Amino acid sequence: MNIILFGPPGAGKGTQAKHLVKKINGFQISTGEMLRLEIQKNTEIGKKIINDMNDGKFVTDEIVNKLIKNVILDSKKKDKLIFDGYPRSLSQAKNLDSFLKESNQKIGYIFFLNVNKSTIIERIEKRKSIEKRSDDNLDTILKRYDTYMETTKPVLNYYSKNSNFYEIDGAHKIEEITAKIDAFLNV
Repeated sequence: MNIILFGPPGAGKGTQAKHLVKKINGFQISTGEMLRLEIQKNTEIGKKIINDMNDGKFVTDEIVNKLIKNVILDSKKKDKLIFDGYPRSLSQAKNLDSFLKESNQKIGYIFFLNVNKSTIIERIEKRKSIEKRSDDNLDTILKRYDTYMETTKPVLNYYSKNSNFYEIDGAHKIEEITAKIDAFLNV
């Protein structure tokens, strides 16, 4: 069963993805982690990524899709993918559909963790003190949130018509969100 978790930066996608990895013996596909690894390796892609991320921009679809395609086509991960933060644009959503079709897979559940800006700011400030991520400063947070809301509105419209789409109030406590997701999955 493949699952998409999407919502603004700081919505709790990563936390819920880690829970689902254990729950269904799946693989977390975090574009953020993939991109940070490229930065850590100081690759050419990593250098481009760091400039975009620090400016509060999203990395280009071309770069993200290239990194994602290899993971989707990995036969060991077939039907066990938990997408954490992907897709973020309509182009990425359509590419995901294409990659899944190519590998004879589909999405079982789509969870939108809806969280308002003030809750996001509070969470990111807390995460910043714990994880020390370079992209967790207030100006970047606000840019990323606004960019996210603008860019992903078409993605929300694209998926919200599906019978496997569920919107969850992401402002609740972690355990409450986890329980809601588990109830939808019936696991």
